[in-house]
Amino acid sequence: MKAAIYCRVSTDEDRQDINNQLLPLRDLANALSFDIYKEYIDYASGGNSNRPEFQQMLIDAKTHKFDVVLIWALDRFSREGILNTLNYLNILKQNHIYLKSLQESWLDTRDEGLGGLLIAIFSWVAEQERKRLSDRIKAGLKNKKNVGKRGKDKKSRKRLGYYKRWNSV
Repeated sequence: MKAAIYCRVSTDEDRQDINNQLLPLRDLANALSFDIYKEYIDYASGGNSNRPEFQQMLIDAKTHKFDVVLIWALDRFSREGILNTLNYLNILKQNHIYLKSLQESWLDTRDEGLGGLLIAIFSWVAEQERKRLSDRIKAGLKNKKNVGKRGKDKKSRKRLGYYKRWNSV
């Protein structure tokens, strides 16, 4: 059986290391005796589907280049909410490909019972977390604007671009 591995970390969360997901997923594939077809890795928000590797994975799924997609957790796959997440899962299902999560043992789309309900719930939770994260970033930027803080190092100067964008917040 051929497996695709999909990993995603957000670009603004530089404390994340893709290997924290990738290495255990490789181990899972090995433990299940799956051959790894390809590793799809995105450094982008899961809040929309404009992720090049995610899109390539869906294209490859439509030509059935693998049998299963291994993910770390559902929120790494998508944070777009219930409808979009279920649409992606439907694309996989139509091509006889199932999704399996390492962190969420209940998430194995070969089992259509309770798993479907849980996928809907956790898709909603992932979308809400994305919104809360956005609200926290906006509040932090507004606070920096109010106290007049400006960064001195290169990383802070890069973030200043975000600061300027939210000037009207």
